[in-house]
Amino acid sequence: MSHAARISLFKFAPANLKALLNLSGSVKQSSLGERLVELVNLRISQINGCGFCVDMHWRDLVRQGMDPRHLNAVAVWREAPFFSERERAALRWVEIVNAQPHSDASDAEFGRVREYFSETEVVELGYAVAAIKSWNMLNLSLRNPIPEVPAPGM
Repeated sequence: MSHAARISLFKFAPANLKALLNLSGSVKQSSLGERLVELVNLRISQINGCGFCVDMHWRDLVRQGMDPRHLNAVAVWREAPFFSERERAALRWVEIVNAQPHSDASDAEFGRVREYFSETEVVELGYAVAAIKSWNMLNLSLRNPIPEVPAPGM
């Protein structure tokens, strides 16, 4: 596979880019908290195979002070002792939402996430998945590579 983008998503369709950036920004400023949003972004990007996003969200969590060992365990969060019950509920729920329609957001699963999250926060988790899944699909289809040297601020 080439390490060059097919098309730069940052150069074309500026109104759409701005809208997706605004959605991502609003999710980060939601009641979920930036750390949880970035954990969600990292996990969904891992599942969807988006190297660009995995790299970016991993670096952002390091900047936030998250222990690299804990970050390495995000992919195996069920087996790792580093995550709170709230984080576990969020990670489980967003994995289910990301996998729809091939998974079932059952009433039991919904009840589990509601133990830790308000109605507003459950909807915010949905928006978090919608935003990162959009970025993942854009980056993958356009083959946006992991930059050897990240752009300033990224």
